[in-house]
Amino acid sequence: MVEISGFAPPRFAAVKDAFAANFEAGEELGARFTLVQDGEVVLDLWAGHADRKRTRPFDEHTLTCIFSTTKALAALLVARAVDAGKLDYGRPLAEVWPEFAQAGKGAITLEQALSHQAGLSGFLEPMEPSLWADWDAIVEKLAALAPMWPPGTASGYHPITYGYLAGEAFRRVDGRMMGDALREDFHEPFGLDLWIGLPESEFGRLAELQRPNALPQFGEVNDPTRAAFLSPWSSVAGIPASVWRQTQVPSANGYATAHSLARLMGALANDGWLDGEQILSPALIAEIARERIRGQDLVLPFEMSWGAGVMRNAPNHPWGPGEQTFGHSGWGGSCGFADPERRLGGAYVMNKQGTALMGDLRPRRLIEAAYTAL
Repeated sequence: MVEISGFAPPRFAAVKDAFAANFEAGEELGARFTLVQDGEVVLDLWAGHADRKRTRPFDEHTLTCIFSTTKALAALLVARAVDAGKLDYGRPLAEVWPEFAQAGKGAITLEQALSHQAGLSGFLEPMEPSLWADWDAIVEKLAALAPMWPPGTASGYHPITYGYLAGEAFRRVDGRMMGDALREDFHEPFGLDLWIGLPESEFGRLAELQRPNALPQFGEVNDPTRAAFLSPWSSVAGIPASVWRQTQVPSANGYATAHSLARLMGALANDGWLDGEQILSPALIAEIARERIRGQDLVLPFEMSWGAGVMRNAPNHPWGPGEQTFGHSGWGGSCGFADPERRLGGAYVMNKQGTALMGDLRPRRLIEAAYTAL
């Protein structure tokens, strides 16, 4: 029997049972699940081990890499820049990043780039994979790149390039890299244990990943999918782990505890209020979640509905029944979500990775049990 730490009130007994069942079925190494409602943490569970040898407990201070769930953090930072009048979702990205207008991209709007409509899901031409650690080099390559499909006509998930598109737009108007902004605006004032690029001082708290033994199922492979996921240079290689961990890539290189991620998502579900301060206006929260495009994605094998940098719960409903719920999932199973209808935010993190591209069954069981209890 796994020893579960944290707390679950009696009404959430089924959530705790589902959490234990995931471990007992051998589906987990270490994991944490947290719910925040009306700004209060109402459930927080963790268990297991932070390393593959099972010598280090997965505890309340353990950090995990959340991969693409990081995109929700980037979407929030962009939304705050929009709220401040520095960016405009409907304006061409090239207005703040003039070099981006190359190769017929001058009319691509910020919201199209954030909703994976820009046609830049990756690079078809070979490149050195270690180049992903060179921000300026990737930004320059994206500025020169021609779209793989007519922008605005379809979505095609941008697994890594999203972070450079969102991050460069933000940097051009804010002056900071997104990881620095996250630390200065959320970690330091609110104590949120959220990072884009992890300082070396925090390495000792990082959970060791147990990689999946198979690739996800992408369905029919096309050029956008090949560029996004299936070329040898579509993911990082040749970079020392200690260097990559510190690299600020706001699409794939975030680190978090479920507790802090749920607090942030809970604020987005609660009119933007976090510890008595409003971090984002309700109007901009609605703008993040507003549908920009819906249809069969060109990269992911799903019908997708995209907001301004976030996945919308419909039509696949990985995060309960809420029609207004939004958030993001990450490679291996992590997720963070906000349900404004119920003022509920939640987050799940783990270090044993699954192969589901979205809607991993482990958090899905927890979320379904939680909604039954609400």
